[in-house]
Amino acid sequence: MARTGLYKSEVEKARNTLIAQGRHPSVDAVRVALGNTGSKTTIHKYLKELEEEGDGRSDGKTSISEALQNLVVQLAAQLEAEANSRIVEMATQCNEKDRLHAAEIEELTAKNVQTKEKLDLTIAAIKQEIASHEETKEALQNESMAHHTLAQQVVDLRERLAENDAHRRSLEEKHQHSRDALEHYRTSVKEQREQDIRCQEQQVQQLQAELRQLQQSLINKQNEITRLNQDGARWVAEIAQAKKTIYEEQTNYRKLNSQLDALRVVEQRAKLLEPQLTQKDDLIAELKARLMEFSMRDSECSEQMHEVELELAGAKARIDAQQIMMAELKNLLSDRMIPEAKGIPTSS
Repeated sequence: MARTGLYKSEVEKARNTLIAQGRHPSVDAVRVALGNTGSKTTIHKYLKELEEEGDGRSDGKTSISEALQNLVVQLAAQLEAEANSRIVEMATQCNEKDRLHAAEIEELTAKNVQTKEKLDLTIAAIKQEIASHEETKEALQNESMAHHTLAQQVVDLRERLAENDAHRRSLEEKHQHSRDALEHYRTSVKEQREQDIRCQEQQVQQLQAELRQLQQSLINKQNEITRLNQDGARWVAEIAQAKKTIYEEQTNYRKLNSQLDALRVVEQRAKLLEPQLTQKDDLIAELKARLMEFSMRDSECSEQMHEVELELAGAKARIDAQQIMMAELKNLLSDRMIPEAKGIPTSS
């Protein structure tokens, strides 16, 4: 869409600028130079008119002012091209320096991480160092952003070459100061790290000495505890034996008390039975007397029985003799009866 109020003079100015830069004044290039405004048809019409006017002028004799103007335009274009190449070269150098700075920052970060792993006891100092490093990195990033902004301003403001040179020198000085500050920072960090390492070694030696003392004290305490445990075990055994002895004594005491109570009961019963015992003693004496009497009688009876047995044995012997005699008599009678039965006279 064409911009309202686009003039031929503006198109001519843009065309002359492109020609001075050594570029072909096409419709698109002129429109870009005008800020992407204006109709391409209108721009093409004005360009065609300008070309026709230029062709009409070329028929005449070029004046000295026009020649000088062309020479100035060419010199300006050459000067601007040289300035642009110088700016590009400066930007490349600055980018390389930034890359080197970033590499150095990464190296410092790696060293800081390694130092943090090795020196656990100096973690507070390392944190401060990392914080300082982050501040430096942030300052470098801010510087890079400022440099980028300045470079963009150089691209946008090509006509201010002198100011750009002065700013370039300022940037170089700043970068030199940054390098000096970084080198000073490295040196101070190295010295601080060495000092921290020495302090750590001293602390480690002190801690090792204290550890040895504590270990010796611990060994002594353990020996004392072992001895106390042994004494305690012996005391516990003795206490257990004493308790056992006390328990046995208490048991025996209870048994003795029980026996004593039983004896007291028996004594009371004995006192109660003493009259009966006296009676029983009298009865026993009487029974013993009667037993003696019975024994005597038994002896007499035994003698009598012996005599009876003797008499009985004699009687039995006599009976046996009589039986023998009776048998012989029977035999004799039988012998006499047999001949009489047969009619034989006997000798009698």
